[in-house]
Amino acid sequence: MRFRVEIDQITQGFFSEVMIGETSNEAIDYREGADPTHVRKLPGLTKFGNITLKWGVTDSQELYEWHKKVVGGGIKDARKTVKIIVIDESGADKASFLVSEAWPTKYDPSDLNGKGNEVFIELLELVNEGIERTK
Repeated sequence: MRFRVEIDQITQGFFSEVMIGETSNEAIDYREGADPTHVRKLPGLTKFGNITLKWGVTDSQELYEWHKKVVGGGIKDARKTVKIIVIDESGADKASFLVSEAWPTKYDPSDLNGKGNEVFIELLELVNEGIERTK
């Protein structure tokens, strides 16, 4: 499966893996005095899962700088829109997800091991306030 990720004003392009967390709605138990003796279920808060981006090391530090801005207390300016586009074999857009108000909550560089031949992988985890399938 091929895909591309677009992040406001960030040009880093290639990701080896993108994980989209699940969206869930809490159910709230509710009963008024005149209701039958069973509990009614009402929708509660919606929770949007985190987005995890993984990529091989590059010269670009834009994603790391984004995380650094949040660590430094700059959350107000750090929220971005992320678009994840799934591409079919012919190169056409097949599905897309719009992630709103995303900002980095975790940055994890690879472990370094001089004895192995693994690729250096960086990871950025994004929290968000909405995931919508747009196509």
